[in-house]
Amino acid sequence: MDNSPHKVLIWDLPVRLIHWLMVVCFFGAYITAEIVELKIVHFTLGYTLAALIIVRIAWGFFGTTHARFSNFVRHPKAAIHYLQSMIRREPPTDVGHNPAGALAILALLSFGLLVTLTGWLTLHEIVGEWAEEVHEVLANIMMVIVVIHIVAVLAGSFLHKENLVRAMITGKKIAQHNDAIPESKSLLAIALLTAILSFWFYQYDHATEGGIDGIAALDEVNEHTEE
Repeated sequence: MDNSPHKVLIWDLPVRLIHWLMVVCFFGAYITAEIVELKIVHFTLGYTLAALIIVRIAWGFFGTTHARFSNFVRHPKAAIHYLQSMIRREPPTDVGHNPAGALAILALLSFGLLVTLTGWLTLHEIVGEWAEEVHEVLANIMMVIVVIHIVAVLAGSFLHKENLVRAMITGKKIAQHNDAIPESKSLLAIALLTAILSFWFYQYDHATEGGIDGIAALDEVNEHTEE
């Protein structure tokens, strides 16, 4: 068997789907945050983001090899060493996430949960107005982390001479044959996408009827904005 480096399947379809849906949900929610007419979209994307993060965390324990936290989460010193190697323009090659990327993923998952939690608390007015302020601060911090992550991915693509963005689309990276995962788990990804699209349709359908969860709160938000 040829074990020389070539493109093999590293990222399963659920990982890739969750990754790009989280991108859509976060940026979509961030953009619609201050648009009163699109608050329902903001709420819907926020709920979806929270669900995606929970699924991704579960997949980090039960997913395929390179999706598991045990495969890529390392000591922070490893991330520092990796960043230093990037400065020297000679970073080591990792089959899955590199140490710095692993920290970014943990940070994004953590801040994503906090952002959605404080957003839910704000929507239902459970702990007072401070939740809204914390929600906005956390969202802005998360945006900074996202931007840094994007820059790091582009830099890594240049230094490794491999398109890491395309790898997260196709699931394939340059590695040895025995590093490949046996299957893409397509049925699970289809089930996840179906659930999300069904939820979005449900939200849209009930929003037009005035029955969506959060419509009453939306009225309060509108009144608060007008004041």
